[in-house]
Amino acid sequence: MSSDNSIRKHSSQVVDGIECAPARAMLRAVGFSDEDFKKPQVGIASTWANVTPCNMHIDGLAREAEIGVDTAGGKGVIFNTITISDGIANGTEGMKYSMVSREIIADSIEAVAGCEGFDGIIAIGGCDKNMPGCIMGMARLNRPSVFVYGGTIQPGGGHTDIISVFEAVGQHAKGELNEIQVKQIEEVAIPGPGSCGGMYTANTMASAIEALGMSLPGSSAQDAVSHDKHDDCRRAGAAVLNLLKKDIKPRDIMTKPAFENAIKVVIALGGSTNAVLHLIAMARTVDVDLSLDDFVRIGKETPLLADLRPSGKYMMSELVAIGGIQPLMKRMLDRGMLDGSCLTVTGETLADNLANVTDYPAGQQIIMPFDAPIKADSHLVILKGNLAPEGSVAKITGKEGLRFEGTARVYEGEEGALEGILNGEVVAGDVIVIKGEGPKGGPGMREMLSPTSAVMGKGLGKSVALITDGRFSGGSHGFVVGHITPEAFDGGPIGLIQNGDRIVIDAETREISVNVSESEMASRRAAWQQPPAKYTRGALAKYARLVSSASLGATTDILD
Repeated sequence: MSSDNSIRKHSSQVVDGIECAPARAMLRAVGFSDEDFKKPQVGIASTWANVTPCNMHIDGLAREAEIGVDTAGGKGVIFNTITISDGIANGTEGMKYSMVSREIIADSIEAVAGCEGFDGIIAIGGCDKNMPGCIMGMARLNRPSVFVYGGTIQPGGGHTDIISVFEAVGQHAKGELNEIQVKQIEEVAIPGPGSCGGMYTANTMASAIEALGMSLPGSSAQDAVSHDKHDDCRRAGAAVLNLLKKDIKPRDIMTKPAFENAIKVVIALGGSTNAVLHLIAMARTVDVDLSLDDFVRIGKETPLLADLRPSGKYMMSELVAIGGIQPLMKRMLDRGMLDGSCLTVTGETLADNLANVTDYPAGQQIIMPFDAPIKADSHLVILKGNLAPEGSVAKITGKEGLRFEGTARVYEGEEGALEGILNGEVVAGDVIVIKGEGPKGGPGMREMLSPTSAVMGKGLGKSVALITDGRFSGGSHGFVVGHITPEAFDGGPIGLIQNGDRIVIDAETREISVNVSESEMASRRAAWQQPPAKYTRGALAKYARLVSSASLGATTDILD
């Protein structure tokens, strides 16, 4: 057998030579021919599953990517990794598996592609955690790779989406909606395949990955069910073969300037707080030094420009209709805000990719001009203080105000907080404190979407704040602060707060503090005892033992 081993560095070790006859025999059973053994093999990681509409169509997209690889002269091999549904699991014990799934996905892509000797990788993701998980898995192996986004969902009836349903629960508790009205929203909000429709975590991470250079131009802003998305998958197949020929790998693309580009685009779009966790985790995977301080520095210079849900009006499908994020990136590049020299999966630079992009149509109201931003600086505000010595992440667009002072109402875990909000225990002027939900203590750092949606549904969005060592959904909005570190399980100050303490959150000074004397806090700390681990076996127990702080991306693969 003769072939170009320069682009078959890994598959040649699996299929070349007489000693590999057993491997070839097994591969013949799954459809390989003599000619296929001479081709570079590209593993296509599909996150297909019927557990969520975000991923229910990805099996079809994987087949399109396979066609793209095969047409370009490679041999595509589809394999599956897992996905879970945050939207379904939110508010339950099962949500603790969400962040864990990111690590499992990365592990599984690394394991399958590493074992099978794939020369290149395409990964197709459609829901929150599987996208950074895909990137982390590909980056660990550092073989030519392309990420493909599964695409966004269409709006539901009456311009609704999944957040409309969560907030309807709060409206029901307030007495504004009856059960029949809630059911009517429930029935129409999710019309078919695709990721949640606002600038929630899925669309945020898809946009970040495109800005990072790890997906093809336009991939982040396409409808899940569209010819454009099928074409994106086929082009990804050809792109991987091009990367193999040019020997361009993730570490060549995922540089510090590329991550800075991604952060700037996330801010301009009003993206999810989860981007902070995921981008730091992705950067650590390729040994790029990215920290909360980078978000502070970049945030001072980057405006919020997109009027997208959850805090804004429009949905991702409406941004798709006017051109997606490419015109925004072109505007930012032209103002010197992005580093155009960064390499991308096209094999060309970001500036090359954007050279012929046309601007948005006149009169569009989704992306604001630079001289009239929604907020002059970042909505992702990194707060520190005696309540969060190692940092925390707030999502403050300015619509909630820039400062909140209130009285602590403390809950151990999400369930008690949700009950307190719905039954009227939480009142105006409260700072809801949800502790014990950090990466180790939860374990798994659940999203607080049910409590924040209940707050909005009850009409308390401007009169209460919510802080937690857990995290938030990209659909959360209001005066909310998450990722508080150190977490309660590690003896962080959030675990020492008591009902009635006064808490101050100031987005302008970037401070979060509790008005309790140092001596009183020392006394509480001396009396504190670490709670027992909630799980002693299985994935959650392993995660809790291995996971890093939220300020370091809550990763499990770097043991330092």
